[in-house]
Amino acid sequence: MNLVIPISKSGGIVLDQIENRLTKLALNGDQQAFAEIVELYKDKIYHLGYRMLSNRHEAEDVVQETFLRVFKSLDRFDPNQKFSTWIYRIATNLCIDRLRKRKATYSLDADMNDQEGLDGYSLIPSDNRTPESELMISETKQIIYDAIESLPAKYKSVMILRYLQDLSLQEISDVLGMPVTTIKTRVHRGRDFLRKKLEPKL
Repeated sequence: MNLVIPISKSGGIVLDQIENRLTKLALNGDQQAFAEIVELYKDKIYHLGYRMLSNRHEAEDVVQETFLRVFKSLDRFDPNQKFSTWIYRIATNLCIDRLRKRKATYSLDADMNDQEGLDGYSLIPSDNRTPESELMISETKQIIYDAIESLPAKYKSVMILRYLQDLSLQEISDVLGMPVTTIKTRVHRGRDFLRKKLEPKL
């Protein structure tokens, strides 16, 4: 099975169709289809794990654990939900479990305003780069990644899924099993926390 996966965002519908086809084949025991699913998601899951955990070895472990759980649980997958949502949920929960074991020391002010987050906001610089701006963008991204690393797990997971994995608020809601209003609140609080951390540096 040789599938050409479109890279552009405009290929989202095509990706959904490919994902649906592969999922159905994998559910019927097609090992090659499952291998294609691994190829489709392994880099995304690795980047999610690395941004959540800031450790390459742990990120690699999360990739392996995620696909192991997916393989073992295929018969329990609900075909009415998006496969991508299901696999992100598994990977995110594995990351959060690891973060909890580290006993994170950061916390946010519980009295912060519960305003909703805005969809159009982006933390990451545009990809319209020139050779002159490449270094500056790289350094800026590193500062942002370091700030995200300092977030408590419940805000960190939301911010990474929103801004680094480019999931919609509804998709994050599905992944984390929380109301969209809760996700919006956490996005706002996470952004406010990051803004305070980044203002002196950017």
